[in-house]
Amino acid sequence: MSTKKELKFIDLFAGIGGTRIGFEQATKELGFIPKCVFTSEIKTDAINVYSQNFQDKKIAGDITQIEAKEIPDFNFLLAGFPCQPFSSAGSRKGFLDTRGTLFFDIERILKEKEPEGFLLENVEGLVNHDRGRTLSTILQSLENLGYKVAWKVINAANHGIPQNRKRIYIVGRRDKFVSLENLVQQESKLEDLLEKDLPAYKSKFTKRLLEHYKLDELVGKSIKDKRGGNNNIHSWDIELKGSVSERQKELLNKILTERRKKNWAIRKGIKWMDGMPLTLEEIKSFWDTNLFENTNTLKEDLEDLVVKGYLKYEYPKDLVEKKDEQGRIHKKREYRRDLEKGYNIVAGKLSFEVSKILDPKGKAPTLVATDLSRIFVPDHTGIRRLTERECLRLFGFPEDFEVNLSENSLFDLLGNTVVVNVIKVVSSRLIQ
Repeated sequence: MSTKKELKFIDLFAGIGGTRIGFEQATKELGFIPKCVFTSEIKTDAINVYSQNFQDKKIAGDITQIEAKEIPDFNFLLAGFPCQPFSSAGSRKGFLDTRGTLFFDIERILKEKEPEGFLLENVEGLVNHDRGRTLSTILQSLENLGYKVAWKVINAANHGIPQNRKRIYIVGRRDKFVSLENLVQQESKLEDLLEKDLPAYKSKFTKRLLEHYKLDELVGKSIKDKRGGNNNIHSWDIELKGSVSERQKELLNKILTERRKKNWAIRKGIKWMDGMPLTLEEIKSFWDTNLFENTNTLKEDLEDLVVKGYLKYEYPKDLVEKKDEQGRIHKKREYRRDLEKGYNIVAGKLSFEVSKILDPKGKAPTLVATDLSRIFVPDHTGIRRLTERECLRLFGFPEDFEVNLSENSLFDLLGNTVVVNVIKVVSSRLIQ
């Protein structure tokens, strides 16, 4: 007969189960038997994945519609709750501050069930949300319920996952204070979890990249027209939209840098923005027309780049305030047609099918849904997208974790999920 103690927990805003996996791993290593007695999630895709990987017969839906007394007794509450603005954040009145937010549901369940403790996870931005008042309200609310509370922003990259993913973790227990300082750390690099010798991704875009750069020159580079710097490759560097002379490349690089400077906004009499169109005369003020041997004039070079789509000729935008029908003021960028048109870089946020080529000996940036399909890795003689299994590994999911979803649906779920390794190390500290 087993003498191990059973630890019961509930899994709120459960997603695809990353928090549960990390907590169960920690619980088992510490000699306890984990038992999930209640799960809540509303996304259909997440519910399908969760049901596929856990034996729960029933997953509750909208937690706001469930009475706390209907939930079975438990030892620990787990929740990766969404962050919402609080109606009166900062007055530190607990329930009065949080009503109407999803944190309120955590609060009412803790009040009714009085478990031993909890583990909450949220985005790093919660720390400074509403100038810190939102976090202050949350911490005070938890303390008002009788818990000794600690919090810390933790980077997954320090805990065996090669992804720079920072999240805030909040823990509390009734019987003692649980410190999140000096957690056990573990180094890793991307190549530790990459598969080998998979087919290269082939398209017009990747062909252009490999025609202009050797494979080792692409490693660690971002491909975007929004920023300069040695770690960025631009559309004109690979002549994606048409041939570009060396002089024109230098001109584009110069405009890319200059258009961010605040002195142009002051001269134009507009509110500064990151990337303003510059007039011909403004460009002349910083461009050496004798640079490179070329029969074209500056204006001819600029107009050629507009025709090819590297530049656009547009009015500058200014920040204006407008009132809606309810009298609320909204700020919006609008063209100032009373000012002279200028030349600006064409720089969409998701312009290219490849946004970054990761360094296998380094770490991935914070992975979000919109980036996952555009992040590539070098493999053999070419580059390729991350596989589904590699993406799951970058969030610490075990090898036997199954997902039967389209790639886009999986990326959408992963972009908001927790990192299992961090949940495990935090849970270990909480349970101990």
